[in-house]
Amino acid sequence: MQALMTDTAPAPPAGISARYLITLIGLAILAVLHLNLGMTHWTPAHWSLQPPAAGSLDALEFGLSVLPRLTMALLVGAALGLSGSVLQQLTQNRLASPMTLGAASGAWLGLTATALLSPTLAATHGHWAALGGALAAVGLALLIAGRQGAAGLPVILAGMALNLLLGAIATAILLLHNQQSRGLFIWGAGDLGQIDWHWVQWLWPKLLIGLLVIALAPRPLTLLQLGATGASARGLSLWPVMLALFLASLWLTSAAITAVGLIGFIGLITPNLARLFGARSARDELLYSALLGALLLLGTDTLTLALNRWFSELIPSGATAALIGAPALLWLSRRQLAAEDRQSLAVPSGAGLLNARRLVRLLLAGGAAALVTLLIARGPSGWTFGWPTEALWSLRWPRLLAAIAAGCGLAVAGTMLQRLLRNPLASPDILGLTAGATLAVVLAVMLFGAGSMQLIAPIAAFAGSLVVLGLLLLFGHRHHYSPGIMVLVGVSLAALLNTALQVGLTRGPADALALLGWLAGSTYRVEAREAIALSGGVAVLVAISLTLHRALTLISIGSGVALSRGLDVPRARLALLLLVSLLCAVVTSLLGPVAFLGLLAPHMAALLGARRALPQLLLAALLGGWLMLVSDWIGRSLLFPLEVPVGLVASILCGLYFLYLLIRQRGK
Repeated sequence: MQALMTDTAPAPPAGISARYLITLIGLAILAVLHLNLGMTHWTPAHWSLQPPAAGSLDALEFGLSVLPRLTMALLVGAALGLSGSVLQQLTQNRLASPMTLGAASGAWLGLTATALLSPTLAATHGHWAALGGALAAVGLALLIAGRQGAAGLPVILAGMALNLLLGAIATAILLLHNQQSRGLFIWGAGDLGQIDWHWVQWLWPKLLIGLLVIALAPRPLTLLQLGATGASARGLSLWPVMLALFLASLWLTSAAITAVGLIGFIGLITPNLARLFGARSARDELLYSALLGALLLLGTDTLTLALNRWFSELIPSGATAALIGAPALLWLSRRQLAAEDRQSLAVPSGAGLLNARRLVRLLLAGGAAALVTLLIARGPSGWTFGWPTEALWSLRWPRLLAAIAAGCGLAVAGTMLQRLLRNPLASPDILGLTAGATLAVVLAVMLFGAGSMQLIAPIAAFAGSLVVLGLLLLFGHRHHYSPGIMVLVGVSLAALLNTALQVGLTRGPADALALLGWLAGSTYRVEAREAIALSGGVAVLVAISLTLHRALTLISIGSGVALSRGLDVPRARLALLLLVSLLCAVVTSLLGPVAFLGLLAPHMAALLGARRALPQLLLAALLGGWLMLVSDWIGRSLLFPLEVPVGLVASILCGLYFLYLLIRQRGK
C-alpha cells in the first residue's frame, strides 16, 4: 500500500522557509478579511487594519465575537490538520482522517447523547464523552478492516459506513428530544460563532498536547515508514507508541468537536496539501499540516462570513468546509487508491436456488410476522393483543401501506443498481441518490415554502437523484465502476449533500420543524390519499421493472453478452437507471431518506436462493416491504409514547448488516 503515500507531484522550487513564509502571509491576509467580514455594521468602505474605537458597540462586538471567532478558527484548524497528519502517517493511508475513519461521527454521537442525558456533565466533561465515542468508532473501523486493510480502502469504507450509521443514531436521539435539541442541529453542522472568550479559554489548554506530538512523534512516525518489522528492529515499541499517537490524535479531534461541532474534511485535505507543497519529513509534515489547517479553516470561515452577508442567513462553517472537502475526497480517491483496492466485493453465499416450497414458507413467515405487528401493540395500558379498533385502524393503515410501498420500491431500486453496476454494495443511499433527492426537496421547500412540498417534492427529488446519478457515472467511468470506488464516491457525495441539509434545518423555525420528521423517514404524518398515491406509483414502477428483467439479466452478465443478444445496452441501461431514480424520488418525496434498506433486501433475497433477476426483484420487494413494516412496528412500540421514525429504525438495522458484510469480506 505504499502507493497511497507516494507523492505524484514534484517538490516546489521554493525552500522550506519560503513555503512557511508564503503561508504565514496568506494567514495574515485572511485574518484581515475575516476580522472585517465579522463586523455586523462594517461595509467595504469602512474596512481597515485598525480595530474600532474603544467604548463603542463595534468595539464590544470586535472584542467579544469577532476576535474569539478568529482565534477559534486558527486553533480548531491547526488541531484538525495535525490530527489528520498523525492518522495518515500512522496508517500510511492518504485517505485517513477523523472524518473518514468515523471518529467525527463517533465523537458527535457520544457528546450528543451526553448533552441530552446529562447537560451538566456535558458542559463540564463533554470532551471525555466525545473522546470515548471517537475511540469506539475508530477502534471498530480498524477491527473491521484488519491490519492489512488499515492502509487501503477497507478501513475507509468501514469508517464511512460508521459515519452513516452513527449519524442515523445521533439523529434519532435528536429527533426524540427535538424541543431540547434545536441548537444541537446548528452545532452538529459545525459553528465557529462565539459570544465571548469562554470556549477559546476552554479549548487552548487542551490543545497543548499537540506541541508534545510535534516534539516527540517525528522519530516514531519516521520509523513506521519502514514497516512494522523495520521499526521494531530499530527498537521502537510499536503498539504502545501507535496507541499513544492514536489517543493524542483523537483527543485533538474530540476537543475541537466539543468546542465547535463537526468540521469535516480539514484533517483529510491538509496533510495531502502539505506533501503536495513539499513536506517530506515527518516533523515538517506535522508542522505544515497544522499551519495549513489553520489557513484552510480560516479561509473557509471567511467564505462563510461572506455568504452570510450575501444571503442574510446563518450558514454553518461545517457546511462550507464540506463544500470544499467532499470534492477533495473525490479527487484523492480517484488518484491515490492502489490497484488492489479496486477488486470486486462479493455477497456471502447463501442457500440453494429458490424453489416453490421455500417461497411458500417465506410467504407464510412474512405473513405471520406482518400479522403479529398488527395484533400486538403497545399503548397507555401496556402491551395489548387484538385487532386495532376502527378509529385506530383508520389512522394506522395509511402508514402501514406507505411503509410497505416504500420498502418494496427501495428494495427493487437497490436490486437494479446492484445488477446494473455489478456491485453488491450499491444501494440508493450508499451511492448518494437518496441524499440528492433529499437535498433537492429541502432546497425546493426553502425556495417555495413548506406549503408547496406535496406538489413540488416528487419533481425536485427526481431531479436531485438524477444529478447524483450523473456524477456517479462520471466519476466511476475512469475505474470501470469498480465496487470500492463507486461506494467511496457515493458516500463522499452523500456526506457533502447531508452536510448541506444542516443549512435547511437552521434556516427558520417554520421550515425546519416541517422538515424534521420527514428527514428521519417518517410515516406517522402520511394521509390516506398520500399512501394510496405512493403505493400506486411504486406498483407501476415495479411492474415496469419486472418487464425489463431480461435486459437487467443481460447487462448484469456483461455488456458484450448483452450486445451479442441484440440488446441496445446504452438505451436499456439509461431506462433502468431512470427507473431507479424515479423509485427513489417517489419514496423520498413522501417518506424522506431511508438508508441501507436498498442494500439489505437484495442481499437477503440472494441469500435465500433468488439468484436470477426476476425472482430476486420479486423476493427483494417482498422482503423490503416486510422490513419496513417491522421497522414501523418497532418505531411506534419501542419507546411508547414517543415514536422513532421508521426510516431511522430501518437505517440502524440495515446499517448493522452493512458492517457485518464488511467484516465478512475481511474474513475472505
